[in-house]
Order: sequence, then C-alpha cells, then structure tokens
Amino acid sequence: MTRKISWFTAMLMGLLPLAHAAPEPNSAGQAMGIAQPAQAAGAAAPVDTSAQAQAVDSPSMGAQPVATVNASPGAAAPLRNSELVFTNVAPPPGSFKLQGTRPDGQIEFGVRSDELVTQAVLHLTYRPSPALLPTLSHFKVYLNEELVGLVTITPEQLGKENQATVNIDPRFISDFNRVRFELVGHYTNTCENPANSAIWLDIGKESRLDLTLQKLPLKNDLSDFPEPFFDSRDNRPLQLPMIFASAPNLGEQHAAALLASWFGVQAQWRGQSFPVLYNQLPQQQHAVVFATNDRRPDFLKDYPAVEKPTVEIISQPDNPYQKMLLVLGRNDEDLLTAVKGIAQGDVLLRGQSATVEQVKQLAARQPYDAPNWVRTDRPTKFSELQQYENQLQAGGVQPSPISLTLNLPPDLFLVRARGIKMDLTYRYTSPQQNDGSRLAVNLNNQFMQDYPLQVKDDNGKQLLHIPLIQGLQDTGASLTIPALRLGVVNQLRFDFDYPITVIGGSSDERCATISPVAHHVVVDGNSTIDLSGYRHYIEMPSLRAFANAGFPFSRMADLAQTLVLVNPKPQADQVSALLNAIGNIGAQTGFPALNVQISDDWSKARSADADLLMIGTVPPDLREDSRINLLVERAKSWVDKPVRQSVLDNVDTPAGDRTAGSRTTIISDGPMAAIIGFQSPFNAQRSVVALLADSPRAYQLLNNALLDSGKRAAIYGSASIIRESGVNSLRVGDRYFVGHLPWWERLWHALASHPVLMALFAVVVVLLVALMVWRLMRLVTRRRLGNEDDE
Repeated sequence: MTRKISWFTAMLMGLLPLAHAAPEPNSAGQAMGIAQPAQAAGAAAPVDTSAQAQAVDSPSMGAQPVATVNASPGAAAPLRNSELVFTNVAPPPGSFKLQGTRPDGQIEFGVRSDELVTQAVLHLTYRPSPALLPTLSHFKVYLNEELVGLVTITPEQLGKENQATVNIDPRFISDFNRVRFELVGHYTNTCENPANSAIWLDIGKESRLDLTLQKLPLKNDLSDFPEPFFDSRDNRPLQLPMIFASAPNLGEQHAAALLASWFGVQAQWRGQSFPVLYNQLPQQQHAVVFATNDRRPDFLKDYPAVEKPTVEIISQPDNPYQKMLLVLGRNDEDLLTAVKGIAQGDVLLRGQSATVEQVKQLAARQPYDAPNWVRTDRPTKFSELQQYENQLQAGGVQPSPISLTLNLPPDLFLVRARGIKMDLTYRYTSPQQNDGSRLAVNLNNQFMQDYPLQVKDDNGKQLLHIPLIQGLQDTGASLTIPALRLGVVNQLRFDFDYPITVIGGSSDERCATISPVAHHVVVDGNSTIDLSGYRHYIEMPSLRAFANAGFPFSRMADLAQTLVLVNPKPQADQVSALLNAIGNIGAQTGFPALNVQISDDWSKARSADADLLMIGTVPPDLREDSRINLLVERAKSWVDKPVRQSVLDNVDTPAGDRTAGSRTTIISDGPMAAIIGFQSPFNAQRSVVALLADSPRAYQLLNNALLDSGKRAAIYGSASIIRESGVNSLRVGDRYFVGHLPWWERLWHALASHPVLMALFAVVVVLLVALMVWRLMRLVTRRRLGNEDDE
C-alpha cells in the first residue's frame, strides 16, 4: 500500500535536505569552499549545465529573472545571467566623459548575499578624442581599486567608436563593488595643458557588465532579515510575491498591506511590486506566505498549528535555494500583530522562528513628520538629509559636484514667500592664488548664488590642525532660496570650481608648468535649511502630489488618517494593486503604514474623518457624481474632454475652459487603467483617489506607471488614463483647497490668481481711498468755514 508523505513530514524525517549556511566570503569577496570559474582557476566551474537553472535580467526597469529549470534537492545550484547596462547604472544620462581635469568615471553594483559571481565580463563601447597621441594614451579599469584591465588607444581608433572586452576576476568581487575608469591622455609631448579640451574619451551607454551568478544555499535564520527577501545590495526593483490560501479577507489584506509598506520603506528608490498568488508558490523567487490555523495553502496543511503570532523562515518545497517567510497566527489579529512585530522589531528577529508577544505604540505620529521629508517644524541639518557615507565631500583636480535631495510636503504654501533661508558652512583646500575659484549653488539645475574661494591668509603664522582637516578653510554663508523654484522632489547641488593655471612658452622652447593638484571640498553636515513657519495649503485634486509623494495620505506618515476601500472578494490583481499602492507610499515617506484602515464597507466612509483610497471599483452611488471625470469598467469606458486642456500642470486654466465640452464612450478590447481624484462627498477637507483597471494587464500598466519616473511625471490633474502607449492626464471638474490660510492670505491668493479680480479690487480700493480723502477734505473745509463764521 502506497502512502503519500507531505513535504513537511519528509523534511522532519530527513527525506529532504535542510538548507545550510552560506559560506563566509574571504577578503577578496570569494566564498570559501566554492570552486573558481574556468577563467579564474583554470578549470571549469562545477556546474552541471544540463540541469542548471538560468535566467537573464532585462536591462529595463523592473525586469525580474525568469528561471527556465526548477532546482531540485541535490541538483546543481541554479545560475542566472545579469546584464548591467550603463544606461541604468552609470550617472545620467547613462554615459560619461573622461577628461584631462576629470579623468575618472565609475559605476557601482552589488551582489546579493544568496548569490556568488562565477564570471564577470565588461563590454565597453568608447570613442577617444582624435587629438590624442596613440599608444601613449590609454585608460585603466579598476575593480575595488584593483587594476583589472588596461585598454591602449591605437591610431585606427582615434575619433571612432570602438569596442573592448575586459575579463574580470570574480575573486575581486565583494558585496558592494565599484568599477572605476581612469584616462591617461596626452595630446603632445611638450608643454602639455591637462585642462586642454582635446583630452577626452567618451564611454557609451551601450557598455555593459555581464555577470554569471550562482545561487547559494542559505540556512533558515531570521538574523539576517530582511535578507533574502530584500537585499540592499540588489539595485533592481524589489519583486516579492505574497501568497494566500484563497481570496484574502480584510484582516489578511490589512496585514499584507502593512508588510508591503515596510518593504517599500526598505526598497526606497528602487521601486517595489508585490504579485499575489492564491494557493501556489512562485517559480524561482522568495515569497511571503500568510496563514492562520484555519486558512492555509495546501502546501502548509501539515504544518503545526501556532499558539501565538509567529514569524518563521523555511525553504520552499523541493527547492532549498528559495525561502518562504511564514506569517502565522491563530486568527487575523495574530497576523496583524506578527507583521507589526516585523515592522517595529525586525532587529530582534533571530533563529528559524520567532513569536511576537506584544507591540505597543508609545507615541503618536505628527502630521508632516515623514522621515524622508524635510522637517517643517524646525531647521533641518544637511546630515539628516545625507543618504550615504561621504555624500557631503568630494576630491580631485576638479571635485565632483556635491548633491542633496530635498523632499518637501506637496501642500507647503510658498506663494509670496520671501525665500527659504539656508545657513551654509563649507570647507575647501586653498587655491594657489586668487584665480576666480568659486562655489556655485544650484537648485533643480537653476543657478542660485556663487561665493569666491579665497587664498588662506596665514600672515606668516603656521597653525597645526588635525591632519584630517589640514589645509581646509572654514567658511560660512547665508543663502535665501527662491521659494517658487521648489517642488516636491528637489536637487540641491554645490559645484566647487578650481581653474587650472599652466605657464608655458619660453625663448629656449622649454615649458614650465604648474602641475594641478587634487583639491578636497566639504559641505558641513551642520549646515541647515529652514522650512519652518510656512502654512499648508494646496489646490486639489492633484494626482501629481499623489504619484510623487503619496499625498494626501502621506500627511500622516503611518497613514493614520487613511481609509482604503477594497472589494469583498478581491481578485489577485486587485490585492496586488493595494499592496503596490501602500508599498509605494511607504517608499516615499520612509515609514510603514502602521495605522492604515482597510474596509470593504462603503458606508464606513461616511462616518470616517479620513482620506479615501479606492482599489478596483467605485461604489455605485458615486458613479454618476459630477466630480468624477473618468470611470473604467470591464469592457466600457467614458471620458469628459474639457473645452481647452493645458499641456503643463502648473498652468492655470480658466473655469470656463475646464468645463467638459463633450463626452465620448468607446468600447475596446485593449487594457486600460486610470487614476482619478476628487473631493470627498463627506468632508470638504478630505480627498478620494481611485485606482481603476479593467483587466490583469491593466493592473500591470497601473503599477508600472507608479514605478516609472518618466510615466509618473505625466500623472497630474484630476484624471490620468494609462494605456499601452503611455499616460494621458486631464484637469477637469471642480477644484477645491485643502489646508488652512487666514482670510487675508486667502483673499490675496485669490486675487493673485485672477488678474481681472485684482484690477477690479484695485479700482475699488482707489475709489474708497478717494472717497475717504474727499470726505476728509469736506470735513476740514467745514471746520475751517465754521471757524471763520465764529470770528
């Protein structure tokens, strides 16, 4: 009699091998005990090519590896091929120029903790200046400051596009890696000026780094969490499937949404998506599984019941290289408690399994206190805005620009602001003479102000400083930033410019030069920018504020004033849209949605003082509301077209031109999604945003539009239509304002927005003043005549 044994029982009986710990890498970044590839060790890599699972990453944003062969216990470790195209990993616009004064360029990449590089090949496309001296000119390739390649420029390559291949020893590859290119360029044998514009070499954006990566078995240990589900070394968008036994109820959706927002906080700028599966596991991907004692996927039916909220990591059935994060509980409340334990106590996780005893919130969040936003209640230090180490310093003959990102609340009212004060402190190596060296401050690629870099005057005295700051001058400056130049996401850039002086030409044809020296510049982390004292007031609906900052929901970083309306029995794509939207808001605010509310009862929205986020459908009693400008149904859609549509979001359109002039109904088989925004029918200070789609492919378009920066820039107004061809946005319907302004500021803002009203107001004011002056003169005249009569 044949007896069927579950995978869990087999694992307990030792029939399935347990995953082992990944070997520790040595100083060269190579894992101990793993055979080297043929190129590095002189022998073939120990991989069975007939059974290996290979995957290829697409260079496009959001592409994920697709395995062709499943890995089974005892089989060779899966492989995947990854192409790092310079378009994605090089500084904008995807290619860089090496020059005489700035001969260095670099790309950076990371390697996941559960993968090992077995082969690395650099394919370069480059074009050298036709003025360079061949053979004498060349460029070097460094990996983590180890010289791994040398490309000599030959006469036939000058001025032409060329290709070169550099094989990289994978033993030099570590967790975080930097590939640096250094140009050694010469255009003459005598009296050479390193600042000459003839010294250059362009490395094209078609260049790429090809990696072959081998999967490593990992032990079941939460100490490294969130790895392997999210790995900070991986620059690709996070794609993390979430598994349910069947269509999730409200409690399961709430727990999954909170966990998605936490993973969004981890992913940050990378982007994130959360595919949803019912009662099945993904292929060649780590996954998160939500299960209670009563509702479990089939592959967990024999798993022991739990008595407390539990978080556990195990291998997937028949695949020791892919892990499952099990979120377990007796009921839905336990699932939510377990997820809150992850979101607020991830540093305490360890071992294969952990139970969450209690999660208590000690202090309530305040409006506009999102960690990723610049503070609006006090001056913000630059050190608080720093995203990586050494961001506020640079070095070289011509130091690279120093940049900071300023994320502001979208409703910050900056109209009529005199300017935003920035107290700037910087240090720099002294130029050899007062030669026009200066610091230029730019905001969003617009020049703001410059300051001269002066020669340090020691007056004959020598002062010994700590070597780390030897030769650096301390300088302070106060700068006022024009408020109207600020947006939601802003780039503040500091350019330190040192001219290079070369002395040449003499009677005996000798050339005397001043060799350029490297400079070091630092913007002090104690420099501040002050956005305090400004009010919050914004015209709505504004889908641009939602797409770029999650507003109005992100007003509270924990989404405490957000109510999400979902379908009672949602499809997998609708649940995925919910997780993607909440995860995107978490990435923008930098804080998980600990207090978001989720409901499938539309009547609850009538009594809730909250902004509403609708997923999938619009309630029937709102479908004919005049404030909704777009509805997407399964196979039918209609749209109101305004009389005149502005191309730019910041261009004000008269109310008459915003009125819908026609309505078109079209039936089509193609996928279509939409984002619409309108004022809440229950609270004038609250807003509604609906994410709608008519098919699974349309939900993919919706998610891609929110992840892609180019498409996100096209989302604005009150309705955005998303099709295969791109995003089209409309500004139609009624406008309303959210926030608070004193009556005199509201009056001034209304007049400033309407020149005709301003002119009429000015005429009325002039008439009133003239009338008052006339009456005053009449009064003076009467008194004077009365005094004369008395005499």
